[in-house]
Amino acid sequence: MRFSLEQVQVFVVVVETGSFSAAARRLGKTQSTISSAISNLEIDLGVTLFDRTNKIPTVTEAGRTLLGEATAVLERCRSLEAHAASLAGANPAELTLAIEIPYNTVMPVLMDFEREFPYVDLTIRNPMSGDVSELVLKGDAEVGIAFAQPGYSPELDFVQLGKLIMVHVTHPAHPLAALERVSFEDLHAYRRLAFTAHANKLPTTEYLRAARTWQAESYLALMEMVSNGLGWATLPRQLIRDELARGDLVELQLAAYPHTDWLVGVDLVWRRAASRGRAHRWLHHRLQRHMVFEVGAGGQRTTR
Repeated sequence: MRFSLEQVQVFVVVVETGSFSAAARRLGKTQSTISSAISNLEIDLGVTLFDRTNKIPTVTEAGRTLLGEATAVLERCRSLEAHAASLAGANPAELTLAIEIPYNTVMPVLMDFEREFPYVDLTIRNPMSGDVSELVLKGDAEVGIAFAQPGYSPELDFVQLGKLIMVHVTHPAHPLAALERVSFEDLHAYRRLAFTAHANKLPTTEYLRAARTWQAESYLALMEMVSNGLGWATLPRQLIRDELARGDLVELQLAAYPHTDWLVGVDLVWRRAASRGRAHRWLHHRLQRHMVFEVGAGGQRTTR
């Protein structure tokens, strides 16, 4: 490359400010330095960038054509500098989060992270082949956000971020949907569709011990099965708000708990001995301050 980035910057600033003298003031250089930089750039590029026939040089058609590319070059260089500064500041190139709760509940944190660390890539893992705590324990994720489990490995630490509501749903044409109140016996008579990571781990009562159970490793698979009338499932209400509002799914009202939501805690999980860079520490602390909640049947927040 025959020309320098400094020459490109001078070209862009001259166009932005409207004159060589104004560009010199902005860049803290002499007007002769600006003029020389433009002349050398014109020689290197083989085109005339400014018409100097008048007292104030004006950008030529060729200059206007090249201005967009010159501006893009400078923006990429600034991006390179900022990215390098991020890495030099002990930030990792990427972080991995394992999240099994509905993503909308933690999106404010991710948006804040993007503004604070625009050059740290995030990978979101879903517990397709195991629960969140296992992904964190194996080092496949730095941080996990999951529905609370009855016990964690001694190598893990956790803090509760709040509580979300789990609801029991089925297709509108399913026999259970016709019942005003559903008993445990009613549930046992039909197939349960269960999220694999929770099938036998969430703190539950006897109504989840169905004789027939199909399992799936993703909520989307469960939603498809429920939507096709294959059984009933327990899903986070935040995940299926639209489906419930449209009537695509029907929430089952349990006779044993007519006025009570089933609240399940949401935990932030991490390895005790893991080393953390600045971005990792920031994300960890920001998540700890984040409250996960929704409004229950009685109009009260699930987390206070």
